[in-house]
Amino acid sequence: MAENTTSVAVGDIHTGKVLKIKPFGAIVSLPGGVPGLVHISQITNGFVQDVGDVLAVGDEVDVRVVSHDQASGKISLSMKDVPQRRAYNDDDEEEYDDYGYRYEPPPVITAAQAANFEEKFKAWQKVSNERIAGINKRNKRR
Repeated sequence: MAENTTSVAVGDIHTGKVLKIKPFGAIVSLPGGVPGLVHISQITNGFVQDVGDVLAVGDEVDVRVVSHDQASGKISLSMKDVPQRRAYNDDDEEEYDDYGYRYEPPPVITAAQAANFEEKFKAWQKVSNERIAGINKRNKRR
């Protein structure tokens, strides 16, 4: 192996660049060109369906070294609990949480939408009660 992996120690935090996106995680280049794997379960504390939804090739991410197998040269990385730097634009009013998700306020429901929902709910409730009454009636006969 030509890469210098001696500068990578368990617990260290490094800034790296995403080299490849795989179904199971992302390959990140650490300082010195050393590659490491951020498993899909180590990207955020939440559920990640697709790595490409959170990361892209070329992204700079902060990672913590979880394990380093000297014999094989494999390095496991984690982005969990490592504050990620975000590119900030003064014109950008969107808010992001610590995990990179954009905050969206709940939708505003108009009075007409609420009334329409109430009507649909009452109709559904009537049909449901009729079905339950029919089931109860059949059960009593047995």
